[in-house]
Amino acid sequence: MRTIKKIHKAEYSPIADLITYSPLPSRSLQQVDPFLFLNHHGYQEYKPNNRGLPFGPHPHRGMETVTFILEGDIMHKDSGGHESVITAGGVQWMTAGSGLIHAEVSSDAFKQNGGPLEILQLWVNLPAKYKMTEPRYEGLQKEQIPSFTLDDGRVTVNLVSGTWGGHKGAFETLSDIVLSTVYFKPGGKLAVPVPAERNIFFYIIKGTLTVNGQQVPFRNLVEFNNDGTELTVEASEDSILLFGHAAPFNEPVVAQGPFVMNTQAEIQQAYADYQAGKFGSWTH
Repeated sequence: MRTIKKIHKAEYSPIADLITYSPLPSRSLQQVDPFLFLNHHGYQEYKPNNRGLPFGPHPHRGMETVTFILEGDIMHKDSGGHESVITAGGVQWMTAGSGLIHAEVSSDAFKQNGGPLEILQLWVNLPAKYKMTEPRYEGLQKEQIPSFTLDDGRVTVNLVSGTWGGHKGAFETLSDIVLSTVYFKPGGKLAVPVPAERNIFFYIIKGTLTVNGQQVPFRNLVEFNNDGTELTVEASEDSILLFGHAAPFNEPVVAQGPFVMNTQAEIQQAYADYQAGKFGSWTH
């Protein structure tokens, strides 16, 4: 069995009126290579005639954002001309690569009508060889993401990327990264092997899970040692898990604001390129 190294409680760090918890990076954990950053927005209820999400136009380079919409919606626009509204159960995968500008706001309908909102955004690193790759974006609705059940229907896996027991994820990715959201009914059990050299990303969104014998409540990220290969998870109540794994890149990470590169010089170049208008123009 994989042993647990440490459990990291997500820190409360609201953004305007948006409830936000962030388990990564923290004072005790810089990254779970290649997973860099996670913000957990909500759960909260928005009243009618609200201002919605506050993420206006901003740049990125050198990394990818994976956005999981559990409740509510996100309207995405970027300088590459991509535009979409993704609703509950959907996922967005944006490869910033050499650089783009994007905005993530709520749809007009959500701002007008209000409703529940819960969204997670995960930043995944790009290896040096792909840092300056062509930017791309794909948004998929709930029905476009493959799902399968385990444990007599008590566990549902929504497979976002990578492969799991013969199933193939929704997104084609540059690096071999498995990402999923896993929904547990009370008593639901999951046993999944993960090669010891791969880093596990394990964040409990809702409920309480017992993982390898240790009970962990929601809004906690579990950090594992790279020892055993077996992971066993059991739910004591309705629970949701963000689960992934990947081989670490083992490359230097220099992150500053919205840019993630390998050296400080590359960060300075990113700022210079952005200021020179090389990330495309924002015409919305």
